[in-house]
Amino acid sequence: MTSSDKPGNAADAPAETTGAEEGPAATGVAALDWATAAADPQYRAAVVDLLGALAYGELAAFERLAEDAKLAPTLADKAELAKMASAEFHHFERLRDRLAEIGEEPTAAMEPFVAAYDGFHKQTDPSDWLEGLVKAYVGDSIASDFYREVAARLDSDTRELVLAVLDDTGHAGFAVEKVRAAIDADPRVGGRLALWARRLMGEALSQSQRVVADRDALSTMLVGGVADGFDLAEVGRMFSRITEAHTKRMAALGLAA
Repeated sequence: MTSSDKPGNAADAPAETTGAEEGPAATGVAALDWATAAADPQYRAAVVDLLGALAYGELAAFERLAEDAKLAPTLADKAELAKMASAEFHHFERLRDRLAEIGEEPTAAMEPFVAAYDGFHKQTDPSDWLEGLVKAYVGDSIASDFYREVAARLDSDTRELVLAVLDDTGHAGFAVEKVRAAIDADPRVGGRLALWARRLMGEALSQSQRVVADRDALSTMLVGGVADGFDLAEVGRMFSRITEAHTKRMAALGLAA
């Protein structure tokens, strides 16, 4: 994932809105290690779902960046996207290996999330290079904000892994630079990309909500039955924070939210 990239102060701001970055000392599940927390079978199932969703997301991101590289206007741009794709695949490998380590079959853990991810990518297939950049920046950032919120309520071992695979691959700074340059060259581009980004936001939130609704363990985690600290009101505040972060990232791109 790419939302932890730091192209400048404006793009830095969304990371400050997520629940995993700050707050009081860990309590409940968040204060436990994996071996202790996994004694609760419902919590274990939620973490397997979470790691499976993340793993397929990273694999899909690798595939998408490799495809986007074909649209790159220069060799330097192509090489930059290839480097980012490699980083996403490394993240996938870490998640796959962790699932195997805790006795879960990685493919089986990923399978429930294939349709949602593939549906999102089918509905938001970019028509050109710039749309691809905005999609990676906006779409991955929304997902990463969501996972950071959840990570704050995970056991310490799982939290460390999740935050690591959301680490900087360089895409945010790259996308901001290229999109701003394109808008400077032709201001009309900004209107088209702003509409595209709004569509991405709606599709990403819809898909994430469907995934959570379809997976009992994940939904229970979000409303407080497993992970410590969440309730229905907090879920609403969480999505408000994610929306606010999206607005700030749009400003970093030079686009109207």
